[in-house]
Amino acid sequence: MRGGDPALIRAACLFGPLLATGAAAALRPPARRTIGAALLAGLWNAVWLPVVNLLAVHAGWWTFRAEGGTAAGLPLDLLLGWVLLWGVLPVLAGADRLPLPLVVAGLAWFDLVAMPLAAPVVRLGGDWLLGEALCVAVVLVPGLLFARWTLRRRRLVARAGLQLVLCAALMVGFPLVLVRPDLPDTDAGIALALQLLAPPVLLGVVALREFVQRGGGTPVPYDPPNRIVTSGPYAYVRNPMQLAIVLVHTVLALVTRDWRFLAAAVIGFAYSAGLADWHENAGLRALHGEAWTRYRAAVRPWLPRLRPWSGTAPARLYVAESCGPCSGFGRWVAARRPVALDLVPAEHHPRRLRRMTYESADGTVRADGIAALARLLGHLHLGWALLGWLLILPGVRWFAQLCADALGAGPRDIPHAPGASRQPVGMHAE
Repeated sequence: MRGGDPALIRAACLFGPLLATGAAAALRPPARRTIGAALLAGLWNAVWLPVVNLLAVHAGWWTFRAEGGTAAGLPLDLLLGWVLLWGVLPVLAGADRLPLPLVVAGLAWFDLVAMPLAAPVVRLGGDWLLGEALCVAVVLVPGLLFARWTLRRRRLVARAGLQLVLCAALMVGFPLVLVRPDLPDTDAGIALALQLLAPPVLLGVVALREFVQRGGGTPVPYDPPNRIVTSGPYAYVRNPMQLAIVLVHTVLALVTRDWRFLAAAVIGFAYSAGLADWHENAGLRALHGEAWTRYRAAVRPWLPRLRPWSGTAPARLYVAESCGPCSGFGRWVAARRPVALDLVPAEHHPRRLRRMTYESADGTVRADGIAALARLLGHLHLGWALLGWLLILPGVRWFAQLCADALGAGPRDIPHAPGASRQPVGMHAE
């Protein structure tokens, strides 16, 4: 097909993968999780293939000669065929049962053969293999791993991280590129925009983390948690991730003065409060029964509570009674009537402790030092919870722990007297 008819080449690049994908779905009807894995892999390719191709055009690795059906100079038919071939088709065809290197090598080889044959629609530069290698590293391999981990329910943290990147690109990056708004052009304007965006972004990230750590799943309907999540942000508001997205678009509307972001916020709210809420309610009621009904009745979907829900996941905070500053801090915590948190002397823990320690009753969370502080703040009220969610982020947590250790709040030798748990003198909790 070298130097062939551009229309025929573009049709082949689109309908070839499209027909192959349809045939794979017909011959091997996909299960629910397979559909989710194919969707995630396809979205990953749909986001990053245009980025790499724009970079390739800028670097001169290859260029496109196409009229009509383009966006930013990229032929949409070629991109869609590429997305199906690299993202959706391998999942539906059961390529996850083959060794990953073999699948990567096969798809990369096919691409190496097809790229020169796509002339004159695709014009290759002298260093086009560099672009091909970047495509494989940034798009193909992560997409295949994303699908495999989803299908096999493996690498929970990694696949949740990929979902976070994908969500940020689709919900924030893509609208910014599409709309091209007037962003703040002063340091003060940029600083204000970042400060306004920080709380909703923090809310969304911590809510995703809670899904992973406490629920053992992700927000994707085809990859749900194993148990109902009522801790962290979910103790204050029922839809923290949807709320975060709506607030981000609202803030973008304010700082850019572009009504289209406000329209996106309204549409997102309407969808989440309508169809998504109806579907979620039916599914979660069937899955969790009375537990979901109680939670839904007590926690609002959009307006956060000031105090956490009393039915949130219970936990214990172990604070040394024999250490003056430690027991004083324990009394400070108790005076604020923490919700669903028992205060227990660290001396009575089954193991010897050297820092304040937080443990959830279900055993899914154990944290000490600053991480324990971050967790316990979520049991007080929304203001302290926001500080705790900030401290729980890895980079912030490590720095705060370093500062605490340097200022004398580091590990201590605590007398060990394991026995029946009891609350420290002067400490009580709800």
